[in-house]
Amino acid sequence: MYGKRILLGISGGIAAYKIAYLIRLLKNQGAEVKCVMTLSATDFISPLVVSTLSQNPVSIEFWNKESGLWTNHVELALWADLYIIAPATANTIAKMAHGICDNLLLACYYSSKSKTIIAPAMDLDMYQHPTFKRNLKQLISDAVLVIPATNGSLASGLEGEGRMEEPENILRFIQVNFPFSAGELSSKKKILITAGPSYEAIDPVRFIGNHSSGKMGFALAEICLAKAWEVTLICGPTNLDLAHPNLTIIPVFSAKEMLLAVQENWKNADIGIFSAAVSDYRPEKMESQKIKKTELDLNLKLLKNPDIISWASENRTPKQFIVGFALETNNALENALNKLESKKMDLIVLNSMEDKEAGFQKETNKITILDKSKRKYDFPVKNKREVANDIIDTILKLI
Repeated sequence: MYGKRILLGISGGIAAYKIAYLIRLLKNQGAEVKCVMTLSATDFISPLVVSTLSQNPVSIEFWNKESGLWTNHVELALWADLYIIAPATANTIAKMAHGICDNLLLACYYSSKSKTIIAPAMDLDMYQHPTFKRNLKQLISDAVLVIPATNGSLASGLEGEGRMEEPENILRFIQVNFPFSAGELSSKKKILITAGPSYEAIDPVRFIGNHSSGKMGFALAEICLAKAWEVTLICGPTNLDLAHPNLTIIPVFSAKEMLLAVQENWKNADIGIFSAAVSDYRPEKMESQKIKKTELDLNLKLLKNPDIISWASENRTPKQFIVGFALETNNALENALNKLESKKMDLIVLNSMEDKEAGFQKETNKITILDKSKRKYDFPVKNKREVANDIIDTILKLI
């Protein structure tokens, strides 16, 4: 999203207070943000706050009564790569659907040649009203993208649909659904990602596994999809879900199944990002029936699993790029460098269990990236989406 120009339209609803955080998120992604507000929006959030966070003047009326200067809504609309209206009130949506243009926000909508995204926000009964649904249907047919309102506590005290989606999820919607530039489209890449754990069955009930959630791999997939790349996501058991026209998800259970899926898809990939936490060992034999508890100890003979990254390295073309991960509990840097060299990777992403904000099941991560020239890239603690963005940016600098 770096360098992309976002026009943010703010209409007059209580959810406008969330927009300060949305602006901050967009700026953190490197976007340039300009804002246009309705007069009623200024009752809910100060133009000074919006201007300070966006680092641009805020446009509210067609002309400045003190200076007499005209706000060129056409220039503002054509400047934008994307127009986001959030919150989009029932009133604003109705005017958009019926061609009414009585404020600057709407004038920008009718002048815009970029994609428009709206995030509706209103009370439960308004959101369910057939008139609103009819207006929303009209905007969808006009190719406006809609981020549906969510369930939750509403300003009226009611509980239900109508709550504007949270800013971080609006950002996620933009990243996943909107390919920003022709440059990104022209350099379209095919990405293979492994994610989540692998489980090695002991019997029909029990397995050997680990605590991996798959969140890092899914975040990487989202960032790649936002660049309009084609992604094959080979995923071990996880509760996560993701849908996109450019995404193929291949669910697997064991390390052997994951290796087979990689073997079938590796030849078509430009980049392989192997973020899965693959079991190193598997039971020599899976029992056909549940092992019954007895007074005796149970001994399991474990066999070494095939190494997926090593296979990919041995069967790569000169143009393919390989990224691996290392989660270490001690001697982290030394172990990661050994893994990088022995498996002939181009990059390795290191995180340590010694960092409290990194590791399995966490929403955040702290990484160090090492390349094959032993250059070291350190990053602070960030949420996993931001971490994924750092990883992809580093890859793009090196390929």
